[in-house]
Amino acid sequence: MTTAAPAPAGALPRAAARVGALPAGSLAQLLHLGKELGALDLAGGVPGSPLPPPAVLEAGAGQLLHGDNQYEDTSGNLTLREQIADTLPGRPDPRTELTITTGASEALSVATLATVDPGDEVVLLEPFYENFLAALALAGGVPRFVGLKAPDWRWDPRELEAAFGPRTRAVIVNSPANPTGRTLTRPELEELAALCEKWNVTLISDEVYAPFVYDGARHVSAAEVPALRDRSIVIGSLSKAYALSGWRIGHLRACPQITERLRAVHLATSFSASGPLQRAVAASGVLRDASWQPAARLEHLRDRMVGLFTAAGLPCRAPEGGCYIMADIRGITDEDCDTFVRRLATRRRVLVVPGRCFFRDHTTDSGHVRIAFNKSTDVLAEAERRLADGL
Repeated sequence: MTTAAPAPAGALPRAAARVGALPAGSLAQLLHLGKELGALDLAGGVPGSPLPPPAVLEAGAGQLLHGDNQYEDTSGNLTLREQIADTLPGRPDPRTELTITTGASEALSVATLATVDPGDEVVLLEPFYENFLAALALAGGVPRFVGLKAPDWRWDPRELEAAFGPRTRAVIVNSPANPTGRTLTRPELEELAALCEKWNVTLISDEVYAPFVYDGARHVSAAEVPALRDRSIVIGSLSKAYALSGWRIGHLRACPQITERLRAVHLATSFSASGPLQRAVAASGVLRDASWQPAARLEHLRDRMVGLFTAAGLPCRAPEGGCYIMADIRGITDEDCDTFVRRLATRRRVLVVPGRCFFRDHTTDSGHVRIAFNKSTDVLAEAERRLADGL
């Protein structure tokens, strides 16, 4: 019988392996660098536009001062669920098909933990939102990447089909997408649905940017595709659509059977999202305000930002939705994207994100940068001033 040697004096207890598998959080480090340099933040997606509706802020203040500041129903405030349901296509049953979460980040983790066991494979479209890898690391899932082809950011159907197999448990998509701004079409969702049916796979669809679709197009939710009705989990949020990212109010939509699983995991992770803030949103009536249409303003900001960077020497493709531009820098510089971003932050004091943050291999240059355009007009005007002499 062998006996484990005692730990060296002063040694810390070992960390769980899943911690080492988490992404490095490179965007957070970049934002810290930007603050040190006094750079204008066109990197993070914290909304500078739109501003939160005044009615919801007033309701929030009143709720905190004079309302109920205790727990809410673990599935979410029912009135709020009813109001969210009214905004979604097909109007899901708010009692059995909607769950309020602590932001879309918890919604993503809950969806992944409720679906994926350690060793299960999950199809990811690349480039991807960095938190998708974090959610998979926590669940022990194994990513199978499908590269999207620039500049349209579409998949090769043969590569997509080859990524599915007997170990595939889920596929995670984001539409409109962070960082590319691609919005999935109904035929693309139907292509995914056919593969999900063939391999008995769950589609997890992050649709937090659904209110921001441009050029007269309409967002198509995974929940609208009949073949995905009972095998999809749709993630939504108030963070960007109502500029309430600090309130951490997200939601999950799924059929009743899947919702039961999601609620069991949600109960074990956060118990419930902020009760007072849920009640404030419901009382404010902002979700029923038909005049709240921020997409038109963001489309104007998108066009202005595309024009700004094009005039500065970096032609940009206008995204179909969301609040980010994914720009190819290889036509104007031989620098890798990290070097380009640091030079821009140092010389022009304008911060954008190196594209490699959204690819699996951070050591390989992506040749792209991500630019956030959900900013105030003052920020855009200052960016125009700083970039007047080019990049």
